[in-house]
Amino acid sequence: MASSARTRTWTRTRVILLIAFAFTVMADPVSSVAYAIEAALRALDNNLSLLLPAMGLVVLVVALVVASYHALVGRFPEGGGSAAAAGKAFGEGVSFIPMGALIVDFVLTIAISVSAGASAIIAYVPSLAQWRLSLALILLVVVAGIVWFGHIGRAVFAVLTIGFIVIAVVVLSLVSGEEPVAVTSPHVDHAPLAVLLAFPVAMALATGVEAPSSAIAQLGQLDDDGRRSFGRWALWLTLGIVGTLTLALTAAAVFLGVTVPHDDTTLVAEIARRGPSPALFAAFQAATALLLLSAASSSFQAGPGLLKALARHDRPGEINHGVLPAALGRTNRHHVPVAGLAVFLVLSAVVVAIAGAYDQRLVLFYAVAVFVSFLLGLLSMLRFEYQARRWGWVALNAAATIAVGFTLLANLTRPQALGSLLATAIVAAGLYAAWVRAGRPRGTANAVAEAEADAADDEDADEANEARA
Repeated sequence: MASSARTRTWTRTRVILLIAFAFTVMADPVSSVAYAIEAALRALDNNLSLLLPAMGLVVLVVALVVASYHALVGRFPEGGGSAAAAGKAFGEGVSFIPMGALIVDFVLTIAISVSAGASAIIAYVPSLAQWRLSLALILLVVVAGIVWFGHIGRAVFAVLTIGFIVIAVVVLSLVSGEEPVAVTSPHVDHAPLAVLLAFPVAMALATGVEAPSSAIAQLGQLDDDGRRSFGRWALWLTLGIVGTLTLALTAAAVFLGVTVPHDDTTLVAEIARRGPSPALFAAFQAATALLLLSAASSSFQAGPGLLKALARHDRPGEINHGVLPAALGRTNRHHVPVAGLAVFLVLSAVVVAIAGAYDQRLVLFYAVAVFVSFLLGLLSMLRFEYQARRWGWVALNAAATIAVGFTLLANLTRPQALGSLLATAIVAAGLYAAWVRAGRPRGTANAVAEAEADAADDEDADEANEARA
């Protein structure tokens, strides 16, 4: 009996940990539905008849990436994602390309999340539209201020993600009972080409789907097999939930005839507004805003954490990277890297100001840096699988690499995407140059995994301090 009780307790604990982990790391891609579907419709020139095929193609590419990262997690159960894979496959110097891409992606995630959060609030309170930029900057400072006082626990992110999903499901179930609206879409002579050219903009939805491959480093209480299992479960849960939610919201937009909205609202807000309950609309907008701000908070934690890992100098029992100035590794009493937090706050504020806090402007810069990281991770896995002569995985990784490469090239037809790529190149080159000046210290490719592990340790320390207090 005692043994059976211990087994049940162990199983229950693992399930709770998996739920907390999986729904935490999927906060970013789940929040992306707030602007990715609308971005696709704008790129399609408001042609609702092509929206579902475009978003279906997005989900298919995400599925290819998830399948490839399933194998990556198996090879790197200690975490590290694309950076660790690229460092192992092509040498540590190459790992700075995905690291540079991650840093740019963190800045853009913060900027677009607070801007979309402001849009969600304005959709419910239109009178705030004239204060859009101020509202977004206030949200940015509030999120940074919350992070200043310590790492936000996995449970908070998980609850916000689950809350949004539940409310979204209720909204979708209620609007499905409304009368369908027939909207005449303009005829397109080359519809497949239009979809192919439009869907890369909506690949903002893919941002964050790779997070489990890095975040498993937080699970120090598990062995390699446990981290592999959790990472893979989180990847496929993310695909299932984000894919289903995306396609359901897209179908609802088509069913209800929701076209490109005016500047003071959003596409997903208009879907929720068509429901029968004003209270539910308010709850949906609140849940959307909170989830977007949690995505910004997650990047506010991860970005400075990566800079901290790269700034690690001589300390007893720690790897000496010392690539960046030591000041970026110094923390306050809440274990938060102060200088790194300030760097991301300033850069994100500049990006928000340049875009006027319009998330649909920012989405044009998005999904470029992260696709550079995807491409390096997929090329690394393609090399590993080829060396192992695992031909099925070679074919899958080749297909994923081609899909990601096409998405990246299609995105680069836009000036905004070129700006993101240039920023990624500058950051990656700067990190590489600093690494060379530091004498090419070993182990730098594992900085992403170390940053995630540090975040978990800091969260545990904060919880211990709170318990003592």
